[in-house]
Amino acid sequence: MRVVVGMSGGVDSAVSALLLKRQGYDVVGVFMKNWEEQDENGVCTSESDWRDVQAVCDLIDIPYYAVNFAREYWDRVFSLFLSEYRAGRTPNPDVLCNREIKFRAFLDFALQLGAEKMATGHFVRSDDAGHLLRGVDPNKDQSYFLYMLHENQLKKALFPVGGMTKTQVRALAEEAGLPVSRKKDSTGVCFIGERNFKKFLQGFLPAQPGDMVTPDGEKVGRHDGLMYYTLGQRRGLGIGGRGDGRSFFVVDKDLKNNRLIVAQGEDHPLLYSRAATAGQVTFVGSELPKNTPCHVTAKFRYRQPDQGTTVTWDGETLHFVFDTPQRAITPGQSAVLYDGDECLGGGILDTMER
Repeated sequence: MRVVVGMSGGVDSAVSALLLKRQGYDVVGVFMKNWEEQDENGVCTSESDWRDVQAVCDLIDIPYYAVNFAREYWDRVFSLFLSEYRAGRTPNPDVLCNREIKFRAFLDFALQLGAEKMATGHFVRSDDAGHLLRGVDPNKDQSYFLYMLHENQLKKALFPVGGMTKTQVRALAEEAGLPVSRKKDSTGVCFIGERNFKKFLQGFLPAQPGDMVTPDGEKVGRHDGLMYYTLGQRRGLGIGGRGDGRSFFVVDKDLKNNRLIVAQGEDHPLLYSRAATAGQVTFVGSELPKNTPCHVTAKFRYRQPDQGTTVTWDGETLHFVFDTPQRAITPGQSAVLYDGDECLGGGILDTMER
């Protein structure tokens, strides 16, 4: 069986290709270039990643290609990313990138190469029925970023490192002599990479400075533009503690009047929500029963532990009532549902109720 592996230049996808090769698959490596610009230091990081992909593929003796999805990335991911920030929300481009690029554009390309399956280095698992399961390494599980996938896509996908820990992946890479065995994991926004995010965003969206005010309307400073801030943020506000000396936190955005609402204290009541709604809902497989409250767990940020919640699906919107109030959940973030190890799907947070 031919399997096309999406290779990033990192250790996880390299080990995925190695494992599939050892298991007897006809493996083809494909490097995706999805961003054309250089970083803020004038370096095109994709060039070094591409060299690493070539070195790995040469070592394990598989053919490799490079494919440019920059236009698809701009049209299907980045333009929506910018529109969400323009609306004062906090989007997660990695979620869209997985759905639109890796498991759509790339999957189509893999099938054109005669593959029966595609593979990635994600730390998740799936089964023959197309269920999406957490990776066994709780510190690396990436199911949160794949919740928008459908079972039909998952049936065509393999996740060779999903049953391994990161330590095991690096050890196997070292044992096999892979040149990326000790390469640092990439961080940052999707394919945009590691750079000053505020400076990067300023290149695409005009800033609209305005007042920082307390919930009572007292002006305490100026903000650089609402899009640069997220609920719960403490750093970068440029205002010291006043009154009782406690730090200020972002608690809301007044889009109509271009005001950033800040309050003192990391446990200020305005930072907490007891209920919320989410739209743009997708399910991996079967939908939740309509208008029937279900108790599940959910994550509203990637690194967040599972949170107990009662969720009701009305056919368009997910309605959450949390077991315990949730701190600093933000419109635009993904709310991802779980039943044990299985990821059920999720939606984009829309409104919060305090």
